[in-house]
Amino acid sequence: MDTQLTALMINCTLKPSPADSSSDVLGGQILASLAAHGVSPASIRAVDHLILPGVQTDMGERDQWPSLREQILRADILVFVTPTWLGQHSSVAQRVLERLDAELSETDEEGRPTMFNKVAIAGIVGNEDGAHHIAAVLFQALNDVGFTVAAQGSVYWNGEAMQAVDYKDLDEVPEKVAQTTATATANAVHIAELLRERSYSAA
Repeated sequence: MDTQLTALMINCTLKPSPADSSSDVLGGQILASLAAHGVSPASIRAVDHLILPGVQTDMGERDQWPSLREQILRADILVFVTPTWLGQHSSVAQRVLERLDAELSETDEEGRPTMFNKVAIAGIVGNEDGAHHIAAVLFQALNDVGFTVAAQGSVYWNGEAMQAVDYKDLDEVPEKVAQTTATATANAVHIAELLRERSYSAA
């Protein structure tokens, strides 16, 4: 087995590629911090793929979720990033969570839920309040399907409400964002390494 930890960022922006995305900027910074710990990074912009509605691992013809799911299954750390709209996570983020619901009935070769032994980091960005609420929703859902949440595992930025400056427009990373990114990624790697050495057992 490859000993290098891997991380997958799912960017749940509403903007298809190649549009600039504040979520992509924040998620990229989280991946870069993980890479500094020796983690191999990869990313997906979910809106670029046809993710059909449903709560099964495969919703049939045209559904592109199965290939995205395979990438999640191969990753040790999931970086789940969403913008804030009306104080809530994006509709794209909700679609991804709904598809992950299928993992409640899926197990690995040892009988454990498929998302056991994986760590989740949340990234939230927006020009309005809602980050703590969104982190709570994401972590509850991701933990329900089996992800482990490390201490202080969310990174967020709230810009001034109803203003034109987005996170992607900033000239430098705010000090507090840099600090929380460093903490979240270091703790996620710590837990992921421990789970590599001693994984959860089947119930």
